[in-house]
Amino acid sequence: MTAEPRADRSESFGEALLGAVLDRAHELPPHLIGPLVADVVKRLGGHSPQILLQDYGQLLLVPLPGEGLEGGAPHVIDDAASGHCFLDALTVELPLDDGVRLHLPLLDGGDQVGVMAVTLDRVDDDDRRMLRRLSNLVADLLVTKHGYSDLFFRTRRGEAMSVAAEIQWSLLPPLAMIMPRVAVAGVLEPAYDLAGDSFDYALNGDVLHVAVIDAMGHGLGAATMATVAIGAYRHARRLRTGLKEIYAFMDEAVAEQFGADHFVTAQMMQLDTTTGHLQWVNAGHPAPLLVRDHRVTRQLVGPTTLPVGLGGAEPEVSELGLERGDRLLCFTDGLIEEHAAGEEQFGEDQLIDWVNRLEATGRGVRAVARALSHTLKRARGGHTTDDATLLLVEWRR
Repeated sequence: MTAEPRADRSESFGEALLGAVLDRAHELPPHLIGPLVADVVKRLGGHSPQILLQDYGQLLLVPLPGEGLEGGAPHVIDDAASGHCFLDALTVELPLDDGVRLHLPLLDGGDQVGVMAVTLDRVDDDDRRMLRRLSNLVADLLVTKHGYSDLFFRTRRGEAMSVAAEIQWSLLPPLAMIMPRVAVAGVLEPAYDLAGDSFDYALNGDVLHVAVIDAMGHGLGAATMATVAIGAYRHARRLRTGLKEIYAFMDEAVAEQFGADHFVTAQMMQLDTTTGHLQWVNAGHPAPLLVRDHRVTRQLVGPTTLPVGLGGAEPEVSELGLERGDRLLCFTDGLIEEHAAGEEQFGEDQLIDWVNRLEATGRGVRAVARALSHTLKRARGGHTTDDATLLLVEWRR
């Protein structure tokens, strides 16, 4: 019997190129990501590679330092080709006198890690395919190596950060998650002096779990309380308990640690991503907004209970069926209670007006959440005396 011919398993140029990254990835020190990328780009016929990371204020893309990587000044996200690539997760090609500058999104689980930029004399589809796959590997490297070094943190930090902010940033999940059925994007202000605001989410099977919290007070005390609240939320959620039980566990944890005169407002949600069935519990928190057909159609007002830590009654779970493309905007009171230019409170009416304006652009949740946060901050005079956090969730079905 004649044996079937074996498939060709010889190494192609592309496999060898990307294999050089994969073969070294598990033992690669974080500071050597740059030299490795520069070497691969050179073998591809390119030059002047850059890895650009978003700063914590979400205003700039900052070049990652490293041997072989291009340096230079930070890129203003709203004004640069790299910013367009970053916000819309699209490859952007910019013609130059000596070739073409390509900007490729660095994506990990839908979170936009940053941008990789490379210059080639000319570009064809093979180049685009190879660079796209290389950028995916680089994004994975940046995420997996992040916990081993302060390099990426220092690159992204544009100014001194308070201890409270250090705690809060270490507590957060990725700022965005884009999946086929659901998308999430969050923004926290002020980035370098956060205190009691935080959010968390997890996609467990078909169910998206979301929490947005606001601990009373400011500074390190508020950050500590927020840490306990988020820790209790995660613990209860991972036990696969319902929203009522999650509230009770958070309430007890905060009360035991901080006493009866301390509290944390909270909004907890569960979304079935197959059906769009939404459930939520409100513990003294501002009501979320429902955005349908790119306009705010209603507030999700329902029964509330006391903030966690105050021993409130068992909460009533509210329910709603979402339609495809619906978005939910959760936010903390710092977003609407700030006094614009020292005058009247900013208020929910102005918030809704700006949501409608930005939703009309038809952009994705990451771009809308970022633009909304920055627009509202400018409208409040460029500052805030309280944390101002928002989380935008889209059911994509």
